Amino acid sequence: MNKVLITGGAGYIGTTLVPTLLERGYSVTVVDSLMYRQTTLTTHCSHPNFKFVLGDVRDNDLIDPLLREHDIIIPLACIVGMPACKKDERAAVQVNEEAVKHIADVVGTEKKIIFPTTNSGYGIGEMKDGELVHCNEETPLAPLSLYGTTKVNAENYLKETAGAVCLRLATVFGISERMRLDLLVNDFTYKACTDKYIVLFESSFKRNFIHVKDVVGAMIFAIDNYDEMKGESFNVGLSSANLSKMELCETIKEYIPNFSIQESEIDNDPDKRNYIVSNDKLESLGWQPTVTLQEGVKELIEAYQIISYNNKLFTNQ
Repeated sequence: MNKVLITGGAGYIGTTLVPTLLERGYSVTVVDSLMYRQTTLTTHCSHPNFKFVLGDVRDNDLIDPLLREHDIIIPLACIVGMPACKKDERAAVQVNEEAVKHIADVVGTEKKIIFPTTNSGYGIGEMKDGELVHCNEETPLAPLSLYGTTKVNAENYLKETAGAVCLRLATVFGISERMRLDLLVNDFTYKACTDKYIVLFESSFKRNFIHVKDVVGAMIFAIDNYDEMKGESFNVGLSSANLSKMELCETIKEYIPNFSIQESEIDNDPDKRNYIVSNDKLESLGWQPTVTLQEGVKELIEAYQIISYNNKLFTNQ
């Protein structure tokens, strides 16, 4: 039985990943500090192959024995996003970069490491004839934030030191047991459901999107195809969803017709990312996403009838 260690496994992606791994017969250990006081993963506590360890990924005395005991390492622990990293820059560097580098130093190439990084490292995409050029895995990285910088630094170190598989995730969306509202699709759909209007800044700026279930699917695919993929980076996104903010809102409006979309030229968005992404490299190996953006929007609309909006549910992780 392969043993999987997931740091930060009680978060948005982890709470979707853990049951999938358990269903596939893996033994799963999650290390999480529960910094947001979440109670996720409790439904798995009776599973004989699940173990939870309360702790901080920066505690080497705790982490090191666990690293040696497990076959597959998935470092999800992260201070996520530009605002959270700006709020505590020291923690962002320690958790997002230094703790991940430490994992590589301890296990080297002896273990499988699947590292979910971000395609936000592309920053501002190249323009040609007035149109954005697709970023691929050979496109130079130019992150615009501390969050992007720490993830890029960790990615480069993992590939060089441990031969890890690095998955450059598009902007994730969809329902998870540990929900996040700060993600673009989730946020815009919530505004459409509740406020019925939105004001867009720099509405033409584009990015790529991917459902959280397909992120998990890509991780499983990387485990199954590790030898073929090791030491390389792969974009993970919906090739059909390289969309501007306006195009995203128009998609949501198809399901909520009274959603009012306004543009503002007065202010600007502090997040200046603007790029489109090619996912051909991973798709050429046989991976394919399963959830469309439209399906994800419909799922969110249904779920927002159930979920009560409060800070505990939707805080970053």
